[in-house]
Amino acid sequence: MKSEPVPERIQKVLSRAGVGSRRQIESWIKEGRIKINGKPAALGDHISSRDKVKVDNRVIKLDEAGTDKTRVLAYYKPVGEICARSDPKHKKTVFDKLPRIKKGRWINIGRLDLNTIGLLLFTNDGELANRLMHPSSEVEREYAVRILGEVSDAQLQAMLKGVKLDDGLARFTDIVDSGGEGANHWYHVVIMEGRNREVRRLWESQGLRVSRLIRVRFASCILPRSKHPGNFWDLEETEIRALRKAVDL
Repeated sequence: MKSEPVPERIQKVLSRAGVGSRRQIESWIKEGRIKINGKPAALGDHISSRDKVKVDNRVIKLDEAGTDKTRVLAYYKPVGEICARSDPKHKKTVFDKLPRIKKGRWINIGRLDLNTIGLLLFTNDGELANRLMHPSSEVEREYAVRILGEVSDAQLQAMLKGVKLDDGLARFTDIVDSGGEGANHWYHVVIMEGRNREVRRLWESQGLRVSRLIRVRFASCILPRSKHPGNFWDLEETEIRALRKAVDL
């Protein structure tokens, strides 16, 4: 005799189905974009495969949730692309060049601003995306930063100690001098959050100008020197396992 499906929180089920991250799903629920059996969903709702769920009037097949193999796609984001599926100003998006996926959809793991280039990860596993983005996971992001002008030891120490920004305290956990010639100097910095323009704002808080910013690492994934802006590639199974282990999955 077939057992009854066990209801689970809607955010967990839909993220596992590759619909989006838990944070994205929560915002869609608040916006009234998700319906359960014809009625608007609420944040505390539980669902199972017996329920009919629609996101923006698109039916989600819950019986297939979580059956696909977890994929993680790496993308070398170029300048001029936004981290959104569409934009009213018709800018290019990071999703434009990605390969199509059979079930679910690509979920971007964090964001990079319009003028920042480098490593951006996507997955079809909403729970993995949620864990990697959540501040409690303290996932390292490493950036190569080119600074215009002189940087003092006092300024570097201030950014390591912590600077109060508009949205709270921010700090680098590591800063390495990478050299340079003339007015431009390179540094490698590590931060454990993904707030909007946080790396740029930390440097700007010291009266310094960032002339180039490249994300070179996210968690254990490193941007290969052989790749170029616009390239994308699947991570190997060992790399995916390392990501899952980093967030206790």
